[in-house]
Formats: sequence, structure tokens, C-alpha cells
Amino acid sequence: MDTTPMMEQWHRFKKLHPDAILFFRAGDFYEMFFEDAKLASRELGITLTTRGREMGKDIPLAGIPYHALDPYLAKLVKKGYKIAICEQVEDPKKTKKLVRRDVVRVVTPGTLMEDNLLEEKSSNYLAAISHNRGGYGLAVVELSTGEFLVTEFTAEKAKEKLLDEIALQKPAEVIMEESLFESLEGEIKSYGASVTPYRDEAFLHSLASRAIQEHFKINDVRGLGLEEKSLAISAAGAALSYLKETQRATLEHISSIRLYSQEEYLIIDSITEHNLELIRNLRDGSKKGTLLEVLDNTSTPMGGRLLRKWILRPLKNVEEIKRRLEAVEELYTKSFEREKIEERLGDIRDLERIIARVSYGSANARDLLALNNSLSSLPEIKNAFESLSSDLIKELAGNINPPEELTTLLEKALEDNPPATVREGGMIKEGFSVELDELKKAVFDGKEWITKLEEREKRRTGISSLKVGYNSVFGYYINVTKSNLKSVPENYIRKQTLANAERFIIPELKEKEALILGSEEKIKEMEYSLFQKLREACAEKTENIQAIAKSIAGLDVLVSLARVAYENSYVRPEVSDGDEIIIEEGRHPTVEKTLNNFIANDTKLSRNERHLIITGPNMAGKSTYLRQVALIVLLAQMGSFVPALKAEISVVDRIFTRVGASDDLASGRSTFMVEMQETANILNNATGNSLVILDEIGRGTSTFDGLSIAWAVAEYLNERIKCKVLFATHYHHLAELEKVQSGVKNYYIEVKETENDIIFLRRVREGSADRSYGIQVARLAGLPREVIDNAFTVLKRIEEEEVVDEKLIAKRLRRKKLEKVLGDSGQKTLFDISMPSKVEEELGTIDVNRLSPLEALNKLAELVESVRRKK
Repeated sequence: MDTTPMMEQWHRFKKLHPDAILFFRAGDFYEMFFEDAKLASRELGITLTTRGREMGKDIPLAGIPYHALDPYLAKLVKKGYKIAICEQVEDPKKTKKLVRRDVVRVVTPGTLMEDNLLEEKSSNYLAAISHNRGGYGLAVVELSTGEFLVTEFTAEKAKEKLLDEIALQKPAEVIMEESLFESLEGEIKSYGASVTPYRDEAFLHSLASRAIQEHFKINDVRGLGLEEKSLAISAAGAALSYLKETQRATLEHISSIRLYSQEEYLIIDSITEHNLELIRNLRDGSKKGTLLEVLDNTSTPMGGRLLRKWILRPLKNVEEIKRRLEAVEELYTKSFEREKIEERLGDIRDLERIIARVSYGSANARDLLALNNSLSSLPEIKNAFESLSSDLIKELAGNINPPEELTTLLEKALEDNPPATVREGGMIKEGFSVELDELKKAVFDGKEWITKLEEREKRRTGISSLKVGYNSVFGYYINVTKSNLKSVPENYIRKQTLANAERFIIPELKEKEALILGSEEKIKEMEYSLFQKLREACAEKTENIQAIAKSIAGLDVLVSLARVAYENSYVRPEVSDGDEIIIEEGRHPTVEKTLNNFIANDTKLSRNERHLIITGPNMAGKSTYLRQVALIVLLAQMGSFVPALKAEISVVDRIFTRVGASDDLASGRSTFMVEMQETANILNNATGNSLVILDEIGRGTSTFDGLSIAWAVAEYLNERIKCKVLFATHYHHLAELEKVQSGVKNYYIEVKETENDIIFLRRVREGSADRSYGIQVARLAGLPREVIDNAFTVLKRIEEEEVVDEKLIAKRLRRKKLEKVLGDSGQKTLFDISMPSKVEEELGTIDVNRLSPLEALNKLAELVESVRRKK
């Protein structure tokens, strides 16, 4: 191959990383060649050029300045690309041969470490999925903090549970066995994750176990609580192998692993998270208008990330919930202490991510300064919590044990405003190292000498504009403008000619330059060496600082919840393992923030009133009411106060929502199909301890089919599953269920009707509505008057002609239900119930005792003719 030594080096590294864009360090640039260059030019909007030739063709080239790496990395990673960073691993000045290079790291969506590439209050997970006939294993690790979680899904519906967990965790990247890739890639990508096939052997139980043992320096995985968890072991071991291959580091900040189960928490699937707008809103996917926005008064990045987890992972253990509520209550009532704590928490930086970078070896002096400032604030924070007595606060505060000897060392060593780079000096304080101080004094004295030399030469030559300057090519020089060249002394040696000046050197300047530059180079080397020792001293305290960060995060969330409760008049809920949900004057936590006069409403769900049918017109507030009940339950189980006057909450195992619908053209699913699949998910997975929110069922099909489906779904939930249900519907005749089903209770949203208009009162009342007020709502929406008037005319004609007699359907459904209750073994299913024909309706109105024989014959002829016309 006709190529240069440097390009041979490039080809060698590219062969090792064919699936990554190779950022090849060359001086002050990262350069990309061939297809990498074309891709980078297209995705980053940078210039594509050529350099040299190979195999008779020009070599495409694109490049970026090395100091501008992060923003370009962010763009590529966000689009799902891998980037292999190939650095110069020796000083080019110290070799006359081709500089040695090596790939020091492969950056992928799930392996980011840099603060400016990460969202401060969001986790950036890498997930690994293992699989065998028994189910799936899942490992979730955040490289930027060291968090490491594993779980398994081995029971019925293992795949569905795995996908629910992926949707909840929202990993940035998922690795899986190559053999599993084809069957799961599409579904995983639908949750926004980048999917990476990884070699199958890394998931083998024996190799995965060895990877875990080597990382944690143990002899047996049973010491981690992973005995008999072969799928979890396979996923965890593969995740560690992938991280070590891509990061080329020891990863000692990943110091623990936690086995968890979905069953520990109230399960929230992706549909419910979306419908309740917990983290992202329905409008544009941002935080605005979400539950997270309302609750997030956290002062630290760690607290912000933990709050997200609490929202998405409410508890089921009543005692643990009460411990959180007790802590929030104490902070709520002791506002002076809370405000003092909040002020101090604001001084804490992202301890989790800083200590991770320290252990990883990428932290700079500014990171160490932020670490020291944060650690120095801890004693005051700990003292502020000492006056509080709740168990959880005492437990968390008790783990705040800052390493005083480390803060003393960092305070003595670090400059107050160090640079972002670590190899250019400026990091170490005067007085920390005698040898370093002597070198700095030598440089200072040398520069003083140069200043005096400049003044001396001005006097000697009479050239007032004479300057002593410096650049990295020529070193120190004397600059003389062309108009003064006649005054230059004979001992000046010309070094460079410019357009308007010439540069000279003299022997004594060069001698002093050697002393200054030699000392400056030594200062940089010595400062870097001292900095490395400081970083190592910090790394030794990794586990201690991680424990502190975890406690600070928990305390920060509790303080945030207390402030939200105080500012928004929330109350402490009574949480139990009972069977009732009773809410007095409940409010929607996000909607009430946008309204001046939010109307609060009561809710009662119990064994005898477990299924609420809620009717009322559009815009009356049915959807808001349904969601607020679900959110209040969720808030209570995450350990928060709730927006209500009073609340008694029995814990639920899952919250399901079926709210609204839109088609899914990419998957070829109509609006009705989406609605039915979501409903099927509820019917197949809800238990007697679930809370189900249904906002309209059957709207995407005909009225008769829709009402029939809605009725059947309501029956199934109430009779078969017996879970708690709030069912909002436009099918007012579902209210007939209350007459034939125990556990069903009717409610409606109150409106005030005026002539052809309505006023929404937003009050939930017992009973049922018998009208939809659709045309009045259409008027409010702005439909033209002509359309509204015509709609009223058509409605009147329909009502008079009884074109659609839904009431007849409901009567028929109710009669069939009663037959079933009375033991009619020949009962047809709901969907076998046929509607009466026009002939049957007509026959039902005839009084045969009042017809003459001729009239009877004529009537029969009419009916026969009508049947023939129909055919």
C-alpha cells in the first residue's frame, strides 16, 4: 500500500474500531480520514478537504481543534455514533520518530463522563440485556456516578416486564447479545435508546462471573447477593466488560452493585408516565407543566436526579413510606431550620460526578476545588440537621462524615482560580512545595531581568518603541520598527524580518531565555505531578464521598418536598395497607398552578365503591379529575405530601391509564387499534390491588360497538379483577351498570345550563349526566354560528326520529345482565346481543286487539314490503 507511516498508524487503529469514528490527534487538531471524514463533515457541518493520496486516489480529510472537542462529541453522541479518541501518548518534542498514539477511550451514548455533555439532573444509563429460555437479565450502570443496578425477569410476561423497565429507566444506550439484536432492536429503539450488538461470549455465565469477580476483587459473586441470579450475572458481567473495553480505565468508582425487583415499587409503565406527564409534558416533551417541575426545588444535581427516581419509583412498603412522610413533616413544620439547610445545600456541587471523574482520572483542578468547597460546607449542613429527630433524617445525616484531612490538604494546595487544563501550571498555591516555589522565583526573577533589559536597551539605543517580546517559535526577541533600524547596535543579531519591523536577539537574552523556559517547563511538569498526587488522595476517599453524596441527595429531596408542601398547602396523607382511597378536596398538582381558582373535589374508592363511572361534557374537567386522583396516590406512595384537605391512601401495586389516543402510522396502527391494545394491556395485567384510570373507551369505532366494548370492559374490571377504577365516558348509559353491579357508583361533572349555552362548574357530584352538551362545547371552541345552528337542527331531528337510540342499547344490556344474575345459563356474550330491527320495533307498537282483519292484513303487507326493500 502506497501510504505514509502516519496513515499506516491510522489504518491500524481504524481496523481495531471499525464501528467508531476515529478522532486521530495530530498536533492541535483531531483529524478524520476517508469515510469518517465524509460522515463528520456531513453531521458536524465542517469542511471536507483532502490530504495526500492512497491507491491513486485523494484521501478525504476533516478536522476539529482539539480544544473544541466536547461540543462536537455532544453532537455525534446525540445522534447515536461512537467516537474512538486516539491521542498522542508521548511528547512530540521529545522524539524524532513518528509520535506514539493509542486509543485512550471510545465515547458512546451510554458512557459519557463530561459535565457539559450530560444533563445535570438526569441520569445517563448504559443498559445490558441477557437472555435465555428462562427469561431476561438487565444491568443498568451510570458511568458518570458509579451507580450499578441489576434485576431479572423470569416469570410470565418476562419480555413485557423487561420493556417496561427499559421505558422507565430510559437508558441512553443498550448493549445486547448479537443473537438477540434482531428480535429486540426495534422495540428498544422506540424508547429512544441507541442499541449496540455486543459479542455473545461476554454474556456467558462463566466469563461474566469472572468479569464481576475481577472488578470487585472478590472470589465469589454470592458475596454480592447474586447467588442463583444467572441472568443478572450475565448482564452485569457483560456491562463491565463493555465499559472496560471502551474506557480503558479501572472504573474503581463503580464500587457496589444492587440487586432489585420491580415488585418493590408501585409499577408505572411508559403509557402511564406519558399520560400523567410525570417527567415530560404531552405538548413538547419538556419539563414545563409536569409533576417534576412542581416538585423540583432541589438544590443539588444529585438531589434532582434522585427526585426523578422517587417520582418514577413510588414505594409499596408502608413503613418506608411513613419514614419519608415523617421526615417531610418535620421539615415542613420547622421552616427556620429548613431554610437554613436550603441555603447551605446550595453550596454543594455534583459530588457524585466529581468523585467519579476523580477516580476515573479525568478530573481537573477546578473539579478538585469544587470538591473541596463542597466538603468544607458539610459540617454546617450536618449541624443544621442535628436539631431534627425523624429516623430517616438522622440516618442520612449520620452518613455525612467529611474527610477533614483531605479538605485541609486541598485548601493548602489548590489555587483559588485554577485553569481548566492540567498541564499548563497555575494550579498549585505558593507555599505548598519549596522546590516549586524556587522554580517560580527563578522564572519571576528572569522576567524581571527581561523587563529591566528592555528599559536598558531603550536608553542605550534611543529607540523608545523598542520592545522585548516572545513567541513559541523564536523565543524571546527584540522588536525594532523599520523607521528605527538605523539605530540598531552592531551586537544585535537579525532573526526575522516583518512588513513593518525586524526582530533581533542578543547572546545574554538567549542565555536568560534558556533559564526561564527551562524553569517554566519544569514548573508545568512539577505542578502536574503534584496535581496527580492530590487527585489520587481524593480517589482514596471515593466510597466515603459517594456515601456522603447519596445522603445529601436524599436530604435534598426531603427538603424540596417539604418546601413544595409548605408553599402549595399540601397535607400529609395517611398511608396504609387497607382497601380505601378517600380524598377530601383533592387538587391537580400541576393544573392548579395555572388557574386562579381551581375547584377541589372529593374522591372515595372502597371495596363497596371501587368502580366510579364519571359522566359529563367535554371540557368539564373529567380528565383533570381522573389524573389528579392518580397523581395524589403516586405522590403519597413516593413519600410526599399531597394537594388535598385530607387524604387516606391505601397502597396500590400499579397505576394504569388509558387516556386519549392517536394513531401510530409508523407501526400501521389506527387510533382505535392503539386504544384497544392499551386497554388489553390493562385487562391482562391489572390486579385487585391496582388503580385504573380510563378516559373514554370505544370512541374510535361506531357508537354501538364502542358502547358495547366500554360496557364489557367495565364489567370485566369490576367483576373479574375487582380493582379500583375511575372510568370517564361520554356513553351516559353506562350509568345503568350501577343498577346491576355491586361496587359501581355513578358521578358526574356539574354544569350550569343557560339558553343554548353552558357554564362549567367543575364539581363532581353523585349521579349521572344524561346529555353531552357537545354542540355547546363546539360553540365555545369557535365553530361558525351557521354550523352551530345547523347542528342544533340536526340534533333535534335525530332526537325526534330516534335515529340512534342508545338508551335502548343500555336497556338491552341491563336486561341481559339481569338474566345472567338470575341464572340464565343460555346467556349470550355481550357481543352476541343483537339490536332490534325496524320491523321488530314496529311489531312492538301494534295492539292486535284493536286491529280489524283488513287493517292487520294491510299492516302485514307494509312490513313485508319494507323487508323486501331492505334486501
